[in-house]
Amino acid sequence: MPPKSKAAAAAAAEPVSVEDLFTSLHRHIQAGDSLQAAKVADQVLKAAPGDEDAVRCKVVALIKAEKIDEALAAMRAAERLPIDLSYCKAYCYYRQNKLQEALDLLRGQEETVAVLQLESQILYRLGRMNDCMNSFEKLKKFNIDSMDLKINIIAALVAAGRASEVQATMKALKVDLTTRALRDARSFELAYNSACSLIENKKYSEAKEQLDLAKRIGKEELMVEDYSEYDIEYELAPVSAQLAYVQQLQGQPQEAMQTYVYMINTKTPGPNPSSIADTSSLAVATTNLISLRGTKETADSLKKLDQLIEKSTAPNRLQLIESLDFKLSPRQKEALYSARVLLLLHTNKIDQAHELVSALLGIFQDSVFPVLLQAAVHVKEKYVQKAEEVLRQYADKHPENSKGVLLALAQIAANANHFQLAADSLSKIPDIQHMPATVATLVALKERLGDSNAAASVLDSAIQWWKNSMTEDTKLDVFIREAAAFKLGHGRDEEACLLYEELVKSHGSVEALAGLVATAARSNLEKAEQYEKKLKPLPGLKGVNVESLEKTSGARHVEGPQDMKVDVPEEVKKQKAKKRKRKPRYPKGFDPANPGPPPDPERWLPRRERSSYRPKRKDKRAQVRGAQGAVTRETTAANASGSSKGSQTTSSSKAPAANTDQPKASNKSRKKKSRS
Repeated sequence: MPPKSKAAAAAAAEPVSVEDLFTSLHRHIQAGDSLQAAKVADQVLKAAPGDEDAVRCKVVALIKAEKIDEALAAMRAAERLPIDLSYCKAYCYYRQNKLQEALDLLRGQEETVAVLQLESQILYRLGRMNDCMNSFEKLKKFNIDSMDLKINIIAALVAAGRASEVQATMKALKVDLTTRALRDARSFELAYNSACSLIENKKYSEAKEQLDLAKRIGKEELMVEDYSEYDIEYELAPVSAQLAYVQQLQGQPQEAMQTYVYMINTKTPGPNPSSIADTSSLAVATTNLISLRGTKETADSLKKLDQLIEKSTAPNRLQLIESLDFKLSPRQKEALYSARVLLLLHTNKIDQAHELVSALLGIFQDSVFPVLLQAAVHVKEKYVQKAEEVLRQYADKHPENSKGVLLALAQIAANANHFQLAADSLSKIPDIQHMPATVATLVALKERLGDSNAAASVLDSAIQWWKNSMTEDTKLDVFIREAAAFKLGHGRDEEACLLYEELVKSHGSVEALAGLVATAARSNLEKAEQYEKKLKPLPGLKGVNVESLEKTSGARHVEGPQDMKVDVPEEVKKQKAKKRKRKPRYPKGFDPANPGPPPDPERWLPRRERSSYRPKRKDKRAQVRGAQGAVTRETTAANASGSSKGSQTTSSSKAPAANTDQPKASNKSRKKKSRS
């Protein structure tokens, strides 16, 4: 290596001024070279220790270079300096998924645009959607015309269960969802979030249109940026998964299943293959695929689901892969864990299901779904009373969040013939007492308990609710009709008559009028005759003398078949007489002019039953068993008993035969005996 010149050595030894270093730092920042900017910031700090601008530049450059740990180390080194780096520290914690620590650092900070945006993102990941929307409401005051902000606001509304507010919010934010506007904005995420809101509102056809639009615009955007085919599929995996979900909801399970299987199984080509979908989309596709399969292919479904969960030796500890905990919404995580528990129950892995449910009870302490899963495990073990007790305790402790628990308790109790508990559970859900399914179930349960008065009270309460309701889709006529039929069947004729009369006055249907006449005839004959006049006469009954018909004794029962003489019109007789003659069909190659000899009339009989059958002669020659010249035991026994058989009388020949159901020796045993 040649020695350095004295000029180069002098130039290297000469210190660079701070102004020149900041100029170099600015140049690297403008070029987007974050790592080099951080190195220059270090040089500035060596020349001017504690410089606030240099410290901030170094921290921000490390964050942009994805060096989060080094950025935190730089901030810890500057803790003694009078520099407030709380926002940068909170952002680093947010990137490390230390969400609560990040949120604590933002408290007390001035509510700037950056602070409110970071706070809203943290609250969104924590699942605190209402607080997230409060942060977005504060951001609106700054009049920020940012497409990213609009996208995040719509996403937060959908996640918070406020999808009905999305359309009004988009109008307030002046969001244009036309194809041209979305292309100009270069944002397929907006169409995707709008589709999610339509799915929540059960507008599946419109949602599919928005998703198709999002996929088309997304492909155009990514192709302009020179993304490869597999990279495009990776970026648009959430859209593909949502499209398959819409197909699933629209009753197209095969199409949806094909998309899910393709997303899960397809890998990119090359030495290091990877999935064409991100982990959150894989989790959604896997969970939805399991729901479509049901109890089929449970082993394969469990294997696919296990790939999303990290294995841990610690008891009652659950961890999803690649920080999936922070990428999935609470509803998505509940669906994933519920699918795993149900698969374990289907495969009879009860112990593993118990362990998983115990872990879920510790992680989701304020959620209802682990309680439902715990009850499902007890039912699988046939510990129905344990399941009922678990659900009853939760319902008593959390009455405001117990609707699903009470419905599950009612179903389990009804299946176990605990009808009183099932009826009590349903009665504790006030907002469904007027629904047809609830009323029908309660009436059936009360009848099983033998309490017809309580069943009638349930029907009366439902009728009163629908009378007071102002809804357009009223079910009042249905309930009045069912209540009248119920009371008529239980001997409450007057009440049934009043209900039918009310139904006739309000709707005037023929069925209600007929029911009123039949019911009133039991208790109030005058009313029955009054309403009977409103019934239209039946055709064909004018020539029938009702009085003479009533005087007859009625139809008599005659045993055995009887010939009924029916007058057939002449036209029908002529039609029957005119039958078209069809030509006979002959076998192939048969000549009717030369038929040949007639076929044998006994050709359809078995050969043994034909007159020409002659059985084969039996070979009456003696059959000798054993070696040549040997004397068998049977022959010896026959010779020894020959004289005694000849001296028997005719009465001994008529003795009953011995039992023939005796085991027979095999051929091998006979051969061994003969050899001996």
